[in-house]
Amino acid sequence: MKNTNMEFNESFFVSPKTKSALYYKEYEKGKPTFVDSSGEEFYFRNSIPNFIYPKVLNEIDEKSKLFYEGRAQQYEDTLHLTFFTHSLDEIEIRNSFIDKLNLKASSKVLEIACGTGRDSVLIAKRLNKEGELHLQDISEDMIRICMDKLSNDILKKSFCLSNAHYLPYPDNYFDATYSFGAMGEFSDKKVVLSEMIRVTKPGGKIVFGDESIPIWLRNTEYYKILVKTNPMFEANIPIEDMPVEARNVNLSWVIGNTFYLIDFEVGIGEPTANFDFQIPGVRGGTYRTRYEGQLEGVKPDTKKKAWEFVTSKGLNMHTWLDDMINDHLKNNLQ
Repeated sequence: MKNTNMEFNESFFVSPKTKSALYYKEYEKGKPTFVDSSGEEFYFRNSIPNFIYPKVLNEIDEKSKLFYEGRAQQYEDTLHLTFFTHSLDEIEIRNSFIDKLNLKASSKVLEIACGTGRDSVLIAKRLNKEGELHLQDISEDMIRICMDKLSNDILKKSFCLSNAHYLPYPDNYFDATYSFGAMGEFSDKKVVLSEMIRVTKPGGKIVFGDESIPIWLRNTEYYKILVKTNPMFEANIPIEDMPVEARNVNLSWVIGNTFYLIDFEVGIGEPTANFDFQIPGVRGGTYRTRYEGQLEGVKPDTKKKAWEFVTSKGLNMHTWLDDMINDHLKNNLQ
């Protein structure tokens, strides 16, 4: 099925709740209805697929959604002042952020919380007809302006309403995921970052950023003036929410040190390393045996004598202890 406002078919999206495929159930009042494996139903809202889940949002996410409904045009008309304040060219700066995605013309890109599309149109210019641009936001008013900006673009694209904590996209689909100016609005940043990881291919890039003036400027008049108008500048960087899959992480402050920008490559699971080579020196052992091979403590005097013995014999503590304990066990467990 094709929607008149976008290139989209129901087989692309997945359930934000179960991540299972979506199927047509029926038509109600002329609107397509989709259902997932749990029976959860999703509808179009004014021609835009509405995958917002849960249907009743928590207080923080509902507040964010309502804030932008009815304010989208005001947001669009005044956002340039963020860059004007710092005597910066908005297009040039936004392009420098998008550069970090390492896009190819054929890349599949997701923009989370696309808003009115100020970054979206710049991303679209970098993609050809083989590329894809998928755009989501929780606010219908915001995303509709974005849709209008891209209405004549031949690029493969989709738009949907959804909650960034429950994205309606398949695993490992995107080459790059981008979000600028929204992270501070999310109720659980760790969950949102986890969703970004889920939908981005291993080796793909994730770039995100939002308001946060660095701590070394927080006693300055510069900071106090800015925070008076926008308390979001008080926000802290979500470093503790970063996923273990993040590799080659870069952090910078941009737009006059008022926003942070983080970019990283997507890895698989925790980082790995060679923990099993023998470490030279009197202590000996490997990284792994030093971590896993802890023994019950001994008296300080005993420990001192052990080190004196090992040092005098030119041994290392790991090998001497390991051999001594195994010899003792062998002789006493027969």
